[in-house]
Amino acid sequence: MKRQAALGALVADIVGIVVFVTVGRRNHDEGVAPTGVLETAAPFIIALLAGWLLARAWRSPVVVRTGVIVWITTVAFGMVLRKVVFDDGTATAFVIVATVFTGAVLNGWRLAARTRRARLTTGS
Repeated sequence: MKRQAALGALVADIVGIVVFVTVGRRNHDEGVAPTGVLETAAPFIIALLAGWLLARAWRSPVVVRTGVIVWITTVAFGMVLRKVVFDDGTATAFVIVATVFTGAVLNGWRLAARTRRARLTTGS
């Protein structure tokens, strides 16, 4: 069961990144074709996976500390990869939006899951 929970958490994180990229591409009239979304998401998904390794997220995927480590790693390393490896932009406004959006998504679902779990435990 723990393996399933970790896999579900990883999928939730990846979906969050894909939503972030899809919204951004749509807002900038870049289209939402799967190949374009994947190309834009790639540095962040790679960074997300690095964050999972750094945080050992599979051990406690819903813990706030895990979410914060995954989030910070995803943004910081994702921006470096985007600039250096993928030769794409990292304008200040983009970094701010990416930080806020991914922080809300990567930590928001964890907070919701923890709240739900607490309610189920207490019976409220």
